[in-house]
Amino acid sequence: MTTEQQVRSKQGVLLALAAYTMWGIAPIYFKAIIEVAPLEILSHRIIWSFVFLAFLLHLGKRWKVVAKVLKQKKSMLFLTVTSLLVATNWLIFIWAVNTEHMIDASLGYYINPLFNVLLGMVFLGERLRKLQWFAVLLAFLGVAIQIVAFGKVPVVALALATSFGCYGLLRKKINLDAQTGLFIETMIILPAALIYLALIADSSTSNLVNNELNLNLLLFAAGIVTTLPLLCFNGAATRIMLSTLGFFQYIGPSLMFLLAVFIYHEPFSADKALTFTFIWAALIIFSFDGLKFANQNRKMRKAL
Repeated sequence: MTTEQQVRSKQGVLLALAAYTMWGIAPIYFKAIIEVAPLEILSHRIIWSFVFLAFLLHLGKRWKVVAKVLKQKKSMLFLTVTSLLVATNWLIFIWAVNTEHMIDASLGYYINPLFNVLLGMVFLGERLRKLQWFAVLLAFLGVAIQIVAFGKVPVVALALATSFGCYGLLRKKINLDAQTGLFIETMIILPAALIYLALIADSSTSNLVNNELNLNLLLFAAGIVTTLPLLCFNGAATRIMLSTLGFFQYIGPSLMFLLAVFIYHEPFSADKALTFTFIWAALIIFSFDGLKFANQNRKMRKAL
């Protein structure tokens, strides 16, 4: 590895750490605006993400890329669906954080990598290795035990994992960078966000004129909170291997879990503890298999 490659690799690691750390501590931001209704927060998140991304696209002189995508019917169809999926995911997450379901949210993002493996098998024709099958089976058992033994369906966790997994699958179908893609997605759902805030929302915080400056600044910051970790992730993805990047994805839900239990004191009941035990075991096996597979590929490349 050359000196330049080593520098890029180190930059990639730092960017990955930054991205997943920001995603992991994002609940702190949403807790700071807990007085605002989830649909209002979602609307601000859409509006100010659109504004911030438009500013970044202007700086990068990437409007030609946006114009090109807007003319592609197939891409726009996919982006319309992904915009609805990402908005749904954001809304569920905001609701979960502000109604003391953060542990459930962290469980959803722990399940997500395993759900992605299943999606890849079903829709992309990817084959699962034996240890991957075992990891998926353990995760399934963890959820099944919670449903059968305790009569509780982890709705929030499954909804987050499903919406984000499907979002990722559909975005793979489009050869489009994250910044441009998210800009078009927020543009598609922007009218709904504006209509909701202007005509439908009727609360003490829905009118920005009546809000305190601190609250408005926090609402405006929704765009940065949404897009900054995505930009860091995008930067990391171009500098380090995806197999390496995948091991950082547990930072987010882990930080979320620690915040929920030790800072916000959400109850960690027996049913959740049992489910998490199965999920954590599954992820250890899943990660071990990933490392083993990556090492085998590395040895094969050296042998050629």
